[in-house]
Amino acid sequence: MLLTARTLRVSVATAAALAISCGLAACGSDHDSAATTSPVTSATATSITQGHGDHAPGAPTAETLRAVLAQLADPTVPTTEKTKLIVNGEQRASNIDRMNAGLQGYTLTFTVADVTTQGNTANAQVTINSPHGSAPAVPLNWENVNGTWKLSDTSGCLLLGFAQAPCVPA
Repeated sequence: MLLTARTLRVSVATAAALAISCGLAACGSDHDSAATTSPVTSATATSITQGHGDHAPGAPTAETLRAVLAQLADPTVPTTEKTKLIVNGEQRASNIDRMNAGLQGYTLTFTVADVTTQGNTANAQVTINSPHGSAPAVPLNWENVNGTWKLSDTSGCLLLGFAQAPCVPA
């Protein structure tokens, strides 16, 4: 039986949301040496700028992109700072507030792998790990806005949806 593209997207998004909400068996990721994972800790939300190292000039590292996600998922980072992490983030303030409330006492980590860039856009496969398990990797993208890598509005709404704070991308 063939599924329509929309049905398939909704099914994948629903499966990932259920994995985050309900949890699966925990597992790590060792499939890519460029993958970066670390726990969300109390971190101040500072601008995330381009990474350094053996990457194309201006290209972000997996760690740079992971840091954006870690700050977004850290319930101790104020909403006003988190809005700076997403393109059009100020339009997502109420969604971020709902996510922050749901993440109190709940630690998420992220594994970022297979980073590719084209111009001012970076794409990566991201695995979200919770105390209850890991969701399948999902493709997310970031945009370089004035030298700062921000989660795209579409990817931001996808993550907010996983956190039971859905939004519709502009």
